[in-house]
Amino acid sequence: MAASTTIVQYVVVRKDLLKTLKWPLGAIIAQGCHACSAAIHLFHDDPLTQQYTSDLDRMHKVVLEAKDESELVELHNELSKNSIDHKLWLEQPENVPTSIATKPYPKETVQSYFKKFKLFS
Repeated sequence: MAASTTIVQYVVVRKDLLKTLKWPLGAIIAQGCHACSAAIHLFHDDPLTQQYTSDLDRMHKVVLEAKDESELVELHNELSKNSIDHKLWLEQPENVPTSIATKPYPKETVQSYFKKFKLFS
């Protein structure tokens, strides 16, 4: 792998949690954090995860928004179908899908799966 390859972790969080369901912003940020932590833990031994976490001050994340649960689950299904390692975070005890985080990947390997999503705002 070339030294100039950017390794990135994609995070997708449901926007309707904020706009429609009126969750507090901190709770929504926590959902993305949970998914990221879980993905790093699940894929800890992966060489890309090891490389990503070897320089903590230079990690790259892209945080995007899914419009609702349906769009998030659709993304989860697409990533699964294409063997893209990720974690779909289910908030407990409600068992509600709230966010997805990929394991770290070279940006060019996975960015096509996220083209239709906007930056979370």
